Amino acid sequence: MAEVWVFPGGGVDGDADDDEAHRATALRELEEEAGVSLPDPAELVPFSRWITPEQVKIRYDTRFYLARAPSHAAPKPDGEEIVEMGWFEPAQALARHRQGELQLVFPTIKMLETLAQFETPEEAMETIGAVAVEPILPRVDTSGPEPRILLPGDPDY
Repeated sequence: MAEVWVFPGGGVDGDADDDEAHRATALRELEEEAGVSLPDPAELVPFSRWITPEQVKIRYDTRFYLARAPSHAAPKPDGEEIVEMGWFEPAQALARHRQGELQLVFPTIKMLETLAQFETPEEAMETIGAVAVEPILPRVDTSGPEPRILLPGDPDY
């Protein structure tokens, strides 16, 4: 996703249904792409799972996790897959997106909107960690003059 700000990620090594494989992938990609190392996969809190709409040719089934950054961790782009990186509070990232400073994709916007509702990272991790993650499969509605993305729970979904 060139020119777009997204969370570190990559292809899972192992069974696509294996939680341990997804956690190992998250830790690997965080270290490879951002230079941030977390020693324990149990530190990861399942946050969200997005599946690319069926109308899109190239599809992904992507899992996202929350974790506390180690003290004094500073993200360092790998210079290949990632060329620019930064820590942002969710509301700040959304504001910069609205100002045209950060290009974000729909799932990232939705996850940042969720995170912006919390006062602290601890509150976010505790609250989100207590909820089962259900896959989100957006649908693209092309019945109107402009395509729109529908999410589970939306009236026309």
